[in-house]
Amino acid sequence: MSLAHIHSTHPALKIVEQPAPRIRAVPQGTEARGFVLYVGIDEAKAAAAGTSLHRIVEALKALASDLAPSAETYAAVALAPEGAGGRDVDVVRLALQDPSALAEHRTEVDELDRAHSGVVVDISRKRVILDNETAALTYKEFELLQYLVLREGRTIDRAEIISSLWDASDDEDTPNERTIDVHVRRLRAKLGRYEDIVRTVRGVGYRFDRHADVSIRQASTPSPDRF
Repeated sequence: MSLAHIHSTHPALKIVEQPAPRIRAVPQGTEARGFVLYVGIDEAKAAAAGTSLHRIVEALKALASDLAPSAETYAAVALAPEGAGGRDVDVVRLALQDPSALAEHRTEVDELDRAHSGVVVDISRKRVILDNETAALTYKEFELLQYLVLREGRTIDRAEIISSLWDASDDEDTPNERTIDVHVRRLRAKLGRYEDIVRTVRGVGYRFDRHADVSIRQASTPSPDRF
């Protein structure tokens, strides 16, 4: 029996249209203002498919404009260290700070840290793990170590460290070469048996030398909209 027949035989029966179902991810008291679509593909895979990241982005923007002319779009390129590995879409989610991806990543990193004996310099989370224990570095001590780590193998003179890590807004007195030596000594003391990863080059400055038991965790960040 058709709906038309039911309505004709039962004139008092009215068909009530049901409202569109609410998006499950939107809690009560809030409204959806847009969405994020994570696309995992690198430039080489796009080229192999006969396209490019730029063309994919432009096509998606055009589709959104056709479907809803008032829609506003913003595209960000997800950057990651070369050879980062993993599924492309997972790398994208992590680089673009997707909350669930960040939580998963922290769990994985924490498990790796607990299983790793040695030194973990975690630049993304601003911490140093020594034999599964977090080292109690001050902000300036970590900044000093990070500065050397990011210039691995290069000797950095004290003047460069001062100009790069200290400015007029610091609470400390105007630093000098002695200031750097004191900070390095304190840093080494907290590194314990791994103190020699920060080496002194006499008459010049300091250098970070990575050992087999040292792991560096880099940060991944998105680029601005460049399309």
